[in-house]
Amino acid sequence: MRSIRVRILATVLVLAVVGVGAWQLMPDEAVDTDPIVVGTTDVVTSLDPAGAYDAGSWAVFSNVYQTLMTYQPGSTTPVPDAAEECSFDGDDAMVFVCKLQDGLKFPSGREMTAKDVKFSFERVLKINSDVGPASLFSTLKSVKADGMEVTFRLNSPDATFPFKVATGAGAIVDSEAYPADELRGGGKADGTGPYRLASFKEGKEVVLEPNPHYRGAVEEKPTPVTLRYFYDSEALDKAWQARKVDVASRQLPPDTLAGLSATDPEYRVSESSGSTTNNLVLNVKSGSPLADVSVRRAMAWLVDREKIAATVMQDSVEPLYSLIPAGFTGHNTAFFDAFPDRDPDKARALLREAGIQTPVVIELGFPRTGAREQEAYELKNQLEEGGLFLVKLEGREWGDFQKDYAKGKFDAYTVGWIADYPDPDNFSAVLIGTGNGMKNGFSDKRVDELILQSQAFGDRVRAVRTFEQLQRLTADEVPMIPLWQRKEYTITDKDVGGGQYLNDGTGVYRLWRLGWL
Repeated sequence: MRSIRVRILATVLVLAVVGVGAWQLMPDEAVDTDPIVVGTTDVVTSLDPAGAYDAGSWAVFSNVYQTLMTYQPGSTTPVPDAAEECSFDGDDAMVFVCKLQDGLKFPSGREMTAKDVKFSFERVLKINSDVGPASLFSTLKSVKADGMEVTFRLNSPDATFPFKVATGAGAIVDSEAYPADELRGGGKADGTGPYRLASFKEGKEVVLEPNPHYRGAVEEKPTPVTLRYFYDSEALDKAWQARKVDVASRQLPPDTLAGLSATDPEYRVSESSGSTTNNLVLNVKSGSPLADVSVRRAMAWLVDREKIAATVMQDSVEPLYSLIPAGFTGHNTAFFDAFPDRDPDKARALLREAGIQTPVVIELGFPRTGAREQEAYELKNQLEEGGLFLVKLEGREWGDFQKDYAKGKFDAYTVGWIADYPDPDNFSAVLIGTGNGMKNGFSDKRVDELILQSQAFGDRVRAVRTFEQLQRLTADEVPMIPLWQRKEYTITDKDVGGGQYLNDGTGVYRLWRLGWL
């Protein structure tokens, strides 16, 4: 079998995890059996890998399910996990073959086979949930299972396919426990990951216990973990200050992040590269006032990212002027080049030339959590200045917000995006390609052609020119307006180690690296 190695150069993504303060090495054996309590605002919307494409759900998937491949901390190259080995067969990145490890067992005691892998990928596509990850497998043509070997055939060259296999979308489920054509309910999750789901209280907590039968890329002995969910960042902050949680991750309020001290002996802070972005997504479907590109361009002239970053986010984020964030191959400043300064006069002229009656009335949806609500009010003020737009705000709890934007209930909506895998493709194909995960109805043949071109390069640096073209085209068509990017912060109590490995921009949430010191 010949193979193509997907080469990611150091310039693709800076994934170095920077520890602030002194870190201690985790012991080989857990010294305390009490669970570590991790607080987060990223709630679980589904325990079924076919029905969720959000950070909270995927954080659980990383720990309960196995994928064929995964990432080691600080690395952007996928390594085998449930698989013994994986590689492209041939030089055209059209056939990807994985051989499973022997002896991987589901909680039922049944051994995993290639048929379970085939079943898992096919049901993601078959169910095609409105809020699921099917868009990640747009290049997948067929899956064949033969004993312990699984063969993926693609409909176009896709050197990024190994990255997608390593995401939550590639979680392997028990074909005898999950229905083939609908999502599984009942608050259950049966996987072969380093943890087993002990209990689940929707919107409140997930209790994880180490899986004694796990075999794969994880070498550490996991400590029991309880994930506790909070309504918003302020509630999480309150729990952290009272030390009702041992770890705070995704996402404390901007003022708390701004006030972190590297010298405080009571806690440790780690930060990872800025692979989290926030965008104002525009609904371009027929019937929406934003179906006209002139209206979308006028909005782009009215957005003041610097003010949002400085006042709402208190300088805990950096203004973003491109689809692909800084630190990734192909990043440029296409939106700054197209809309260099906030200019209401140019916005007004655009609308007048297009014969658009003002004010343009739009509904702006947002997830109802602390800073995101403040951001929505700031955007409303910016867009309404000069009477060009009339913005009606529509806040929702995260689960309802996700369902409503997928159904096209908003004209515009702010959506945070955390990298699923460490490649610029994750900020192009799944955000602006036809059938994209943003569900805004945007489709452009030129964009789709450029995405296919970019996926064909095994050496991702060779795709730079293509990604730059993609971003310029995005700034011209404006299906979304990039707002900001930020680093991810993890804060742990002084008695907890391993926080620097929890989240590093690869999409893997490593609860098993946490341990008592």
